[in-house]
Amino acid sequence: MLGPHASQQSHESRSFPMRRGAFGLTTAILSSVLVLSGLEASPASASTTTYTMPATGKVTLSGHGYGHGHGMSQYGAQGAATGNWGTRGKTPLTWQQIVAFYYPGTKQATFAQTIRVKISADTSADVVIEARSKLQVLDVATGTFRSLPRNGATRWRLTPAAGGQTAVAYLIGTTWTTWLTLAGDAAFTAQGEPMRLFYDAGSRQYRGRLYSSRPSATSTDRDTINQLSLEDYLRGVVPSEMPASWNVNAVSAQAVAARTYAAYELQHPLAAYYDICDTSSCQVYGGYDAEWPNSNNAIDATKGVILSYGGKPAFTQFSASSGGWTSAGDASMPYLSSKSDPYDDVRYPDGTSANSHHSWTVAVNVADIEKKTGIGDIAKATVLMNDNHHVSKITFIGTKGRTYTVYGDTFRSWFGLKSTYFAITGRPTTTA
Repeated sequence: MLGPHASQQSHESRSFPMRRGAFGLTTAILSSVLVLSGLEASPASASTTTYTMPATGKVTLSGHGYGHGHGMSQYGAQGAATGNWGTRGKTPLTWQQIVAFYYPGTKQATFAQTIRVKISADTSADVVIEARSKLQVLDVATGTFRSLPRNGATRWRLTPAAGGQTAVAYLIGTTWTTWLTLAGDAAFTAQGEPMRLFYDAGSRQYRGRLYSSRPSATSTDRDTINQLSLEDYLRGVVPSEMPASWNVNAVSAQAVAARTYAAYELQHPLAAYYDICDTSSCQVYGGYDAEWPNSNNAIDATKGVILSYGGKPAFTQFSASSGGWTSAGDASMPYLSSKSDPYDDVRYPDGTSANSHHSWTVAVNVADIEKKTGIGDIAKATVLMNDNHHVSKITFIGTKGRTYTVYGDTFRSWFGLKSTYFAITGRPTTTA
């Protein structure tokens, strides 16, 4: 999602495409609707400001941050870990101190389990993998494993067959031959070694098992599900969400946040046959091919560690950049608090800003706002901020008395803003 190489926003809400809040690390996030609709901040510190809108031309929005702002700022984690934030030269924080700052009130706990990930890139009904040693097929109904022969095949495939059966076939040259038909669902495994999965856009390697799973007992379609240990899953998540080259304490904090987020999802699975997705709507997961030694080391160094609240895994959302002020989550999650975040102003050793998302400006055409609202010429805009920083709602007042209220998240998606932490540049007419 951001300066580095990953995928944007990581944990937004189930009612929006983005749940996590991850990082601005890659461009994927920009295209998502970025807000946590179901987890709005508490209005306890709400304030309103009314601005006079120009009749024509543009209004300038002065903003901060990238993502929903809940929980950990990934740039902030890097700033805290290096000590290079603000005026620089501060005492670096450990990963334990970083997660304690961003998720106050949580406690460390341990967690180990397998997780089922829906592979979004594989949109076909079959599961096709590269032939390799140690391959087995699992008959899900009986729990029986059968070793696949080394017979000159280049690929193996699981294909839906009549009556909910699964055909196991192999490819030699250009000809597919059925080797076995199983009564129900099936999975491939290479006994702990990675397998290369082929799909329309290319291929990627995955650890664990690759299932051909029916969404329901009567479904004729299949989805590809990757089941593997939580620790192996993280190896494909952490470097997809944060540059593995970053400070080890920042990457370790990301590992703990990602592990905890996955643990939370395991207790709130997305479907009966899988727990989590592999996109920025959940956490970006790149499988075995995404792994890096540095992030693997950080995962191993924090093995099993999660953050708990009330004896359960916390909903550890994170985003690329808080812009200097984190956003509160649902009232039941007080560890997602609204507060100043000085670490987000991360600096390079020479003192220049290393976070291009910390502060930004966007010019929006008044005519485009009028077109979206449909109320004609706009005279004023009243902005409600739920924590004196993040826009909760904007009410536009037309010259003919008509009004239109839009949520800050929706306004953000209208104009591709990086966050809801923004203000209209100009002198307000009233403030309350």
